[in-house]
Amino acid sequence: MRNMTYVLFGLGLMVGGVVVAAQQTDMVKAHMGHVATSFQAAPMEQGLLPTAVAEAMIAVQHAGLAASSDDDLDAMKRHAGHVIHALDPSIEAQGPGLGYGVKRAAMGVSQHIGLAAMADGASGNVMTHSMHVSASANNVVSRADEMVAIAQQVQAAATAAGASAHLVELTMLAEQLYAGVDANEDGRVGWQTGEGGLQQAEMHMQLMIKGEGV
Repeated sequence: MRNMTYVLFGLGLMVGGVVVAAQQTDMVKAHMGHVATSFQAAPMEQGLLPTAVAEAMIAVQHAGLAASSDDDLDAMKRHAGHVIHALDPSIEAQGPGLGYGVKRAAMGVSQHIGLAAMADGASGNVMTHSMHVSASANNVVSRADEMVAIAQQVQAAATAAGASAHLVELTMLAEQLYAGVDANEDGRVGWQTGEGGLQQAEMHMQLMIKGEGV
């Protein structure tokens, strides 16, 4: 799914195989591109949403490693630090992440898709799906903050048992960064506040791009 998403994002700025430069006056597509395909400040200048996904996968990996560390308190604390680094490197500077962080990238997604919706010439399609993308991205920001607090409790634990008590919730929230959660138990994960994750943000970016015919 994620590979397909990135292909679709790439098509968003291509016509007939030729990259189309966003015109300065076309701020809608420029901000869509910042979210989906390229943002200068992001690692490797990739889009903010792919950056958030990549960092989230690192957080998932290390939350799982912390949870599977058995009675090794040092390992739990080390991987908790790696989780924090992937979420917010301004708090934990060293780690295996990209150095940008899920939180910063998701905040950027919400900001730039909001700017796309507010730009002159924004279509109803952009305005509608921008709300969906933004809500899902904001959910990710909230989960990232919650995860940092839990990971810091792991780091502060005096015993492996004390650290382990926090790891079930940490791994659950890590999975929700991408997949979201069916908070209202209606059988599906929507984009709404408290539900959507990066997967739902990707889905609605695809719909937005398709709706713009690019």
